[in-house]
Amino acid sequence: MANSLRGEVLNLYKNLLYIGREYPKGADYFRSRLKAAFLKNKDVKDPEKIRELIARGEFVIKELEALYYLRKYRAMKQRYYDEDNK
Repeated sequence: MANSLRGEVLNLYKNLLYIGREYPKGADYFRSRLKAAFLKNKDVKDPEKIRELIARGEFVIKELEALYYLRKYRAMKQRYYDEDNK
């Protein structure tokens, strides 16, 4: 059971690293914050607590994706609709 959770945690970390490349404050800022968050919880041994932390990480992924989609939407909206207001 511990090995499957370890795999899930590593997969979560890899996904967050990949998604963090487009972070507005920069990939280096995101990477350092991500590493600090994972190191803070490295000593957690309880499987239920680990599952809660994984769920929280997946929620962060969804929030980041929403942030990126919103940013892209705003950029497209500015390109196509702001000229009409001038």
